[in-house]
Amino acid sequence: MNLTELVDVVSSKTGMTKGKTREAIKTTLETVLSEVKKGGRVTVVGFGAFYSSTRRARMGRNPQTGADVMIPCARVPRFHPGKVFKQALKKK
Repeated sequence: MNLTELVDVVSSKTGMTKGKTREAIKTTLETVLSEVKKGGRVTVVGFGAFYSSTRRARMGRNPQTGADVMIPCARVPRFHPGKVFKQALKKK
C-alpha cells in the first residue's frame, strides 16, 4: 500500500476529504520523524514504538575485491511492534 492508497482508505473510513486526510497523515509522519531524529521515542499503545539506536562500527568486506572495509557507526531507525500488532499477525 502506498500513500495514495492509504489516504483513500482512511478518507473513506473517516469521512474526511482526501486533502485533509493526506495532510493529517503527512503531518503525523513528519512529527514521528522529527521526534525520532531528536533522539526521542514515539509510542502508540497497541501498535508499537518508533525510536533510533546507534549501530557500532564494524569491519566489513568489499565483495568485489575482498578487501577489509571499516563500516562507521551510524544512527538507525527502529520499530518495536506492540502486543496487539504482534497478535494480529499471528491470527489466521
